[in-house]
Amino acid sequence: MSQHHDDADDIGHNDSPNTHFQQVLDTRLSRRGLVLGGLGAATTAVLGVPTLAEAGVPATAALVNPIQSLKFTPVAKSVADMVTVPPGYSVNVVVALGDPLHKGVAEYKNDGTDTDFELRSGDHHDGMDYFGLSNDRTGPDPLNSRRALLAMNHEATTDNFLHPNGVSPRPRPAAESDKEIPVHGVAVMEVHRPRGGTFKVVKGSRFNRRITPHTPAEITGPARGNALMKTMYAPEGIACRGTINNCGTSRTPWGTLLTGEENWAGYFTRNANDNTARGNDKSVASLNRYGRTAGATSRHGWETSGADDKYRRFDISKTGVSADGSDDYRNELNTFGYMVEIDPYDPLSKPQKRTGLGRFAHESGAFSLLTPGLPLAVYMGDDSRNEYIYKWVSKATWSAGDAERADRLAVGAKYLDEGTLYVARFNADGTGQWIALTIDHPAIKGYAGYAFADQADVVVNARLAADAVGATKMDRPEWCATHPGTGEIYFTLTNNSNRKVDVTSSSHAAVDAANPRSYSDSYAGGPLGSPGNINGHILRLRENGHKATSTAFKWDVYLFGAEAGADPAKVNLSSLTGDQDFSSPDGLWFSQATGICWIQTDDGAYTDASNCMMLAAIPGHVGDGATKTLSYTKADGSTLTVNTPVGKAPKATQLKRFLVGAKDCEITGCCETPDGKALFVNIQHPGESILTADVADPSKYLSHWPGNTGYGAGGALARPRSATVVITKDDGGRIGS
Repeated sequence: MSQHHDDADDIGHNDSPNTHFQQVLDTRLSRRGLVLGGLGAATTAVLGVPTLAEAGVPATAALVNPIQSLKFTPVAKSVADMVTVPPGYSVNVVVALGDPLHKGVAEYKNDGTDTDFELRSGDHHDGMDYFGLSNDRTGPDPLNSRRALLAMNHEATTDNFLHPNGVSPRPRPAAESDKEIPVHGVAVMEVHRPRGGTFKVVKGSRFNRRITPHTPAEITGPARGNALMKTMYAPEGIACRGTINNCGTSRTPWGTLLTGEENWAGYFTRNANDNTARGNDKSVASLNRYGRTAGATSRHGWETSGADDKYRRFDISKTGVSADGSDDYRNELNTFGYMVEIDPYDPLSKPQKRTGLGRFAHESGAFSLLTPGLPLAVYMGDDSRNEYIYKWVSKATWSAGDAERADRLAVGAKYLDEGTLYVARFNADGTGQWIALTIDHPAIKGYAGYAFADQADVVVNARLAADAVGATKMDRPEWCATHPGTGEIYFTLTNNSNRKVDVTSSSHAAVDAANPRSYSDSYAGGPLGSPGNINGHILRLRENGHKATSTAFKWDVYLFGAEAGADPAKVNLSSLTGDQDFSSPDGLWFSQATGICWIQTDDGAYTDASNCMMLAAIPGHVGDGATKTLSYTKADGSTLTVNTPVGKAPKATQLKRFLVGAKDCEITGCCETPDGKALFVNIQHPGESILTADVADPSKYLSHWPGNTGYGAGGALARPRSATVVITKDDGGRIGS
């Protein structure tokens, strides 16, 4: 089975000539040898793995009562249009696209006529976090498992379902753009679980708010006030508007939301003559690297809806005569692509764009375990083909008292505005280095591909800086998460259609130790597709000395996504069974109550066998497995051999499928109550594959969820809606126990 459609997120603009492992580390990679058949054979050499204590890995003291063995019955793969959880568990919808957040707003009709999305839940529910609220509703209560603020990303939209007859052609009617724009962004909503009931949104709560692409925001960190940030809206370069295409999230140690702007570039357009208008200056190299070539068409065409500034900003062509861009929107793209900090407890506060953490296709941000008196780190991935893994190390050292401060955004400024951004290089021997991205780095200062002016230029063009220092190209780094016991950091590498054995294009990357698989697959019995990393994998790393400030680490591949029946020597390297197999890992989150690692998928490769899913895992630690060797036959007949460290194969009690979603959906976003007894999960874009011509015919919909469960308007023929569900155990116990 293989990818049956192009993944809209499987994009790439990294044509840098960075070397690959087999080019620089010949001690671990052999190009010669006998071909043992097919793509070759995988051999396993057992590592001399020390015990957990001998490896210096901390015990799980951070977890009060971790679950040591998964007891639930695994959920079978399914293509049914429903959300399936194990026996003994219940699932209920908490909030769906269009649900009112305020009193007086009409209930969602779900027929394409609804408006006022600034006052409703947005679309494509994605990353989210749980912020406990005191029972008197005055402020934080981190231990409250019955009342909270749920802060949630609304990544994108299935715009055909927002309108009565689908999307109109360009130029787009203003009324349609006025729905599509505010359906993006972030929502903060109060939720409450009464005794004997389930969680519901508290309509009219003073905390309920929508942050949309129109919401005023502030630029902080190295790029604040820089020439690159100046626009007609904010000629001083210290302000901007809104946030868009928000994917993963993180809860900061001081109680705010950190939300990542992911595929934001596609919302903007440039005219075909823009390179000439810019004098082919260095901004053209930046725009090309971030995927906005001259003549690039915008995703929704909002810039065609009229001359109003709220539409005009999506055309980033140079049209003014100023030297600094203060009379047009040529720099508007530079104000997107950041980790954005939001205080959910203060509805009047402005979102803060923390530019120091770099500008790229952000997913989530995982904080290191904290030690008073030492800096903290934030780990991040850039979700595009052949992009990089980063971390931020704060200049300030952690003070435990900062977790209790009421001026939460000021605390954020303390830790997230001053520090050092690093990018990862993975070596073939299971080690790696963090390379500082600073204007003083010789490779950055003298980079021929782009003339960096200052540190602001480095963070705004972090991809180019990472190119300059030779970072390792990865297979779409998406979510990351920190194990609450060991402090090891896990990264999902979703897939990469451009991971190849034979590199024939600048967009290709050769197989290497950290991204070792390239294979063909067929979908629903069809012909073999183009080779690549079809099913993705999960990589983990351990900082040397377990220090956030370390510039060296060890790594291995925790799990390889694969079909259970796939070749164990070349594809199913983690020996997954039918209760464990998965494809395209995306969301990743550790429970602080149980220690369970939750793995979510966004897949197009295995969906003939199952809708997207979520698995529960109890991982080991870096180095608990073996080195596996993959041999490939190249087009010229030579052999390419790749060694990769692979984690210990999971037992049946250590990895199980917990949930399968509705048809044509992605499973994404995960958080829980502090007691670990209620788990929130997002079912994103069910039934998103719909042609404009078919919107009027419900029989053409791939999904009718959640209307087909009785939720909201429409019933069995309802238009599908993204929604947040809450899962509880019928006996009142902890999820996964």
